Amino acid sequence: MAKEKKQQGQQARSESQAIVSTAEAVTPRMQTKYREQVIPNLVKQFGYANVMQAPRLLKIAVNRGVGDATGDAKLLTNAIDELQVITGQKAMTTKAKKAISNFKLRENMPIGARVTLRGAKMYEFLDRFISVAVPRIRDFRGLPDRSFDGHGNYTLGVKEQIIFPEIDVDRVGKIDGMDITFVTSAGTDEEAYALLKELGFPFRKRETVETGNA
Repeated sequence: MAKEKKQQGQQARSESQAIVSTAEAVTPRMQTKYREQVIPNLVKQFGYANVMQAPRLLKIAVNRGVGDATGDAKLLTNAIDELQVITGQKAMTTKAKKAISNFKLRENMPIGARVTLRGAKMYEFLDRFISVAVPRIRDFRGLPDRSFDGHGNYTLGVKEQIIFPEIDVDRVGKIDGMDITFVTSAGTDEEAYALLKELGFPFRKRETVETGNA
């Protein structure tokens, strides 16, 4: 069983690396999909006067909090290294804004890591996230569609970093998660939902509420 899981992880890593190689050589395929398929569909759905009005993905912010880092600095180092491997970009350390004595937390103490992706790296990460990582989520039944902030941005909590094939399970010291925020130019959550769905987000099927007398 363990051998089979390891082989699946190696296969997923190969698929992920193929996507990265493609993104480095040419325009990321997810960016091409947005231009050639998503924009026309959004213009048709919302009746925009021109293609420039269609919402677009502006950036992806990946954040990892490491509360236990106050007692073990190595946990923070591992979190930073893993985040860099997952995103392909150098991670920045986040620090505590204020001291909390009960948690042995001092002001400006490193407590996490973050990465902000834009441009080609953003589309390449999005492609790997949708195509490779999401299907590896334990007991996956679709992404929640109620995590929009009212301003067209969507935040998803990932419970296990091992859904990303770049992470070698055998070298993981602690299973931990992260928050991923997809920032869009959409003016409403409805438009943002349509944008992400067109890009391939496997949202849970929305239930229709029947009205009227029973």
